[in-house]
Amino acid sequence: MDRKVKIKNFIIGNSAPLTIIAGPCVIESENLLEQVARKLKRLQQTYGYQLILKCSYDKANRTSLRSFRGPGLKKGLEIIRRVKHKYQLPVLVDVHRDIDVAAVARVADAIQVPAFLCRQTDLLVAAGRTGKPVNVKKGQFLHPEAVLGIIEKIISTGNKNILLTERGTSFGYGDLVVDMRSIVMMKNTGYPVIFDATHSVQKPGSKSSGGTPEFIEPLARAAVSLGIAGIYLEVHPEPLRALSDGPNSLSLGLLEKFLLNITTLDNWVKNNI
Repeated sequence: MDRKVKIKNFIIGNSAPLTIIAGPCVIESENLLEQVARKLKRLQQTYGYQLILKCSYDKANRTSLRSFRGPGLKKGLEIIRRVKHKYQLPVLVDVHRDIDVAAVARVADAIQVPAFLCRQTDLLVAAGRTGKPVNVKKGQFLHPEAVLGIIEKIISTGNKNILLTERGTSFGYGDLVVDMRSIVMMKNTGYPVIFDATHSVQKPGSKSSGGTPEFIEPLARAAVSLGIAGIYLEVHPEPLRALSDGPNSLSLGLLEKFLLNITTLDNWVKNNI
């Protein structure tokens, strides 16, 4: 079983051409989001990639109370609406509260449930009821086969437009490990599997997170070799100056080469295996 999910004009599936979900961790400013969207649009027009802009108006799960969270729901959605209209890119927006889902659904083409909230029934059901595609990040604390319970909650609403994202598993203190068996197990559900190549190199900390971005492409290559639906990336023009998740983000200047490498591998895998 190889289920397909449609987001705007893109068909997303484990046997379909690779989809790229990319954007900054959080909206720092409208100018920065535009800078990223402009780059994605140029790459889409040049190479024909299936590119989705990811946007976050509020990072409600930051480690520190003093960390930057974003512009908030109202202002954030206004920014997303303008950038989406200007660059004609589908957008995926993450949501932390079920009471925000309806407002987000009026702007977003797909809704994302964050890893820490992947078992929250009310949030999953609210997202499912919108009828929009729902991308759920498997929690770093969760066995991959536990995604079956997540799927059940969403499809209880009649919505089967589900994407599952692997983002690494907690290992001891301050580290994440990607077990590629997880991708295989999630693919066995039949739903499209996305690999989060940037959060997977995050190094969680007690005050702020670090990261090892040199492993972004090696891990992405390993995941793509299994035949997956897409790659999820946090990208930033200046990762060291990012207000959230900079240490594990891919520099926007490296995105074009990364995509050329990873889509070439994806084409070979899906044409030969």
